[in-house]
Amino acid sequence: MLRRLYEWTMAKASDPRAEWWLAAFSFMESSFFPIPPHPLLGLMCLAEPKKAMRFALITTISSVIGGLFGYAIGYFVFEALGAQILDVLGLAQSFPKAACYLREYGVEIILIKGATPIPFKLLTITAGFIAMPLVPFVLASMASRGFQFLLVGGLFRLFGAPIKRFIDKYLALVSAGFVVLVVGGFILAAYMSGTPGKTSAKCENPAAISAPA
Repeated sequence: MLRRLYEWTMAKASDPRAEWWLAAFSFMESSFFPIPPHPLLGLMCLAEPKKAMRFALITTISSVIGGLFGYAIGYFVFEALGAQILDVLGLAQSFPKAACYLREYGVEIILIKGATPIPFKLLTITAGFIAMPLVPFVLASMASRGFQFLLVGGLFRLFGAPIKRFIDKYLALVSAGFVVLVVGGFILAAYMSGTPGKTSAKCENPAAISAPA
């Protein structure tokens, strides 16, 4: 099954609509969709290494726009929709501490956490909920997401053929590693909700988290 999916994606990567699919996945992942766009980005880069940086740029821009949508969910409809999204994704318990982190450190959290496996949607929805200043949010999102996706694009642009041979040979291993990475991100997000002694005193008190006046 993995092999068929891989071959199908490789065939579709050169389809004129492939970039639209990549943009859609990137947009959704930043606000409500659980699966990150890295696999599709990687396979598209493998299919057409010369376009790797173009694909990475599309992913970055779409991800930031999706982040703005996540911000809007947190800002305008958190109680009606945002809280339900976080609950379905298993991120509800991480939300209070994420809100506290963002209030205390702002841009630094977007830069650091946005470039880790921690789900970006947790940060975007939470940033909207606390009414984080929009311009710093957008700039930090561009930096953190650009670091991830442009790095992927650059590596595939430089080493596309050897990487493709490795994936062709070890597809199951690569897939397992990706699953571990995604699950690990959600575990890290959950870890944020209950790690005493590693945050400021303010962030150890979830009761202090409330919507901005």
